[in-house]
Parts: sequence; C-alpha cells; structure tokens
Amino acid sequence: MAQLKINGKSYFVDSAADTPLLWVLREDLKLTGTKFGCGGGYCGCCTVHINGEAMRSCRIRVGDVENAIITTIEGLDPASNHPVQEAWLDLQVPQCGYCQSGQIMQAAALLAENNSPDDEEIEISMRGNLCRCMTYKRIKAAIKKAGKTMRERSV
Repeated sequence: MAQLKINGKSYFVDSAADTPLLWVLREDLKLTGTKFGCGGGYCGCCTVHINGEAMRSCRIRVGDVENAIITTIEGLDPASNHPVQEAWLDLQVPQCGYCQSGQIMQAAALLAENNSPDDEEIEISMRGNLCRCMTYKRIKAAIKKAGKTMRERSV
C-alpha cells in the first residue's frame, strides 16, 4: 500500500507500484481536475506538481512518488485565488477548457520560479502543453498578467 501526500492530505492507496499516478488521482481519489489526454506525456493535460515541479502524471508511477509532495489543480488554491487562476478567468482563456488544468499547473510552476518571464521563456515552458482550441495568445497574456500580480503581491 502506497502513501501519497496530495494537496496537503495523506492518502493510502492500494494500487500496484507501476500504476500511473493519473489513474490513482482520477479513479481512486476522484480528483478529476487532472485530465487524461494522450497517455504518453505529450499533451500536458495531466500536469501536476511533484515537489513543486510540473510533471505529467500519466508518465509517473505511484511507486516513484511515495512521500513526494503532489499538488493537483484542486490543491493549487482551493478557493481558486491563485494569480494564474484569476488571470485565466479575467482574460477568458479557455474555450473548450479540457487542457486548461494542465496549462494552469504548467504556468504556475513557471511563475513560481520566474514571475517575470519573457515571451521566449513562456513559450519554452509551455511548449509541451497543447491546446486544440489554439488559445495560446490568451494563455501567454494570462501568464504575464499572473506574473505581474505575483510581483505586486510580493512587495
């Protein structure tokens, strides 16, 4: 039985060590904000933070994250007041919305390391997160807005 630390809570899961974290999150723990996209780590829909780093949960095995600190979209800010979430809403980023939890988690990880990224840094960081609705301009604008909010709040 694996012990996982997710969104500030401890869970015991009875899954095989090689089970993808994505399926434990969605099926066992009912944390369905993390989406299944491709299953190969290429689209970014399943992005979560593991020890603060954005990672694809479809490629991470449960046995590899015991005692790691895992954050899903549900735990980024339970009140949805994270600057990235606020910017996403203010700028009406999503269309279909399917990829957005992964986009938000990737953007939050970027801004946690660099709250003033330039266009190239944003494009490099977000490159692996695909949006079939092509909202990339709004995503970039939201990241810049969230970074500005983070800088203002830290003063």
